Amino acid sequence: MTRLLFTGASGFLGFNFLNLFAHQYEIIGTCLTNTPPEGQARCVRLDLADQSQVRAFFREFEPQAVIHAAALSNPNECQKRPELSRAVNLDATAFLAQLCADQGLPLVFTSTDLVFDGEAAPYQEADPPNPISLYGEHKALAEAEVLARHPGAAVCRMPLMYGPSGPVNPSFLNFMLKAVAEGRELKLFTDEWRTPVSGADGARGLALALTLIMEQGACGLLHLGGTERLSRYAFGEILRRVLGRPDMALSPCLRSDVPMPAPRARDVSLDSGKARALGYAPSTVEEELGRQFAGGIEVAEASGS
Repeated sequence: MTRLLFTGASGFLGFNFLNLFAHQYEIIGTCLTNTPPEGQARCVRLDLADQSQVRAFFREFEPQAVIHAAALSNPNECQKRPELSRAVNLDATAFLAQLCADQGLPLVFTSTDLVFDGEAAPYQEADPPNPISLYGEHKALAEAEVLARHPGAAVCRMPLMYGPSGPVNPSFLNFMLKAVAEGRELKLFTDEWRTPVSGADGARGLALALTLIMEQGACGLLHLGGTERLSRYAFGEILRRVLGRPDMALSPCLRSDVPMPAPRARDVSLDSGKARALGYAPSTVEEELGRQFAGGIEVAEASGS
């Protein structure tokens, strides 16, 4: 089995990847402030911004491949803490890419659809990044560093993701379910569009990218968006239909109604035709939610915070 280093193992994507692939790879996960669920994989606390720690980790565990998913991924937090965002999202990524290149290790790096400005969707891999938030800027710079230092790496741009999650870093779906369980009104944007995908399908996309590198020696940029261009309000309508809850209160709102530190792009929908041609096959939102809630919804399931 390939000894795989997965950074950010306690995050949403890490939870889904470990849940699916813990028996396919010998996974060593890293985390810093959180701890992933027990039994999924061996996990080591590691500060990726500390280069001496990272070098020592590589000497001790000798990974054979790396998926780098650790990030400061909240755009508002990045906007408020620019130095930390740069250290985690850019500098640590560049160092890790160089380390993997020096050792000839396959590397998959998770980026974001927020490297685009939202004015020319749907975006293909060849479209130039033009981020409007600091998070998107640091991720775009990190993409360039990864591909310059390690040309055979995969840079996977991830969309808005949803679905089951561990005890930390839930998806936006958890917050929606909690509101449903508590009978609260959901205010959802009607003027912001993404191509959402389940965490499980996103994890499968990362595994596909890793396989491409290991079999062909390179991958490059890869969009792992879902099959549909949806606003959050449209997502809420699908959820209401799947749950069979006509009483679920949805309230349309605009981005301008909710002032936030980080600017929000209008439409960063991804064209993921390249990935689909390679075998990526994400479910529609209705299909995925239908499977997840086939037995109904319990209040306990909606308690993510």
